[in-house]
Amino acid sequence: MLERVIGLDVGDKWVGVSLSDPMGIIARPLTILERRDEITDAEAVVKLIDEHRASKVIVGLPRMLTGVVGTQAERVQQFAQRLASLTDSPILFQDERFSTAGAKEIMKANRKKKKGFYSKERDDAVAAAVILQDWLDENRPPGI
Repeated sequence: MLERVIGLDVGDKWVGVSLSDPMGIIARPLTILERRDEITDAEAVVKLIDEHRASKVIVGLPRMLTGVVGTQAERVQQFAQRLASLTDSPILFQDERFSTAGAKEIMKANRKKKKGFYSKERDDAVAAAVILQDWLDENRPPGI
């Protein structure tokens, strides 16, 4: 693969950002962006796309448990449209219904380490890594 992929967990107050390794096998938390306004937020993500030479962006889509696209998912889709207008990198969606719960479990299990993102109260970047890891696992080419 030899291309990095960025993952996003887009919320109302924060955007969690994750990044894959160049082989597209492992996702890791990268940063958390505090939301300002849609244009500023999208420009900050584009800066990260360019800085890390990401080939695509995976955006967590918070569907309701029934699978229906609700109000929050519509806001995320609107943000993704804004982002798509500012970059040539493809913007793809990944179901994120259980990513926050997975992120909280990871943080709880690693809380004793007290370093990196696991020691912070915000779980957005870890949730973004869970979203991206799910996408990477589902889209890994055979033999890797």
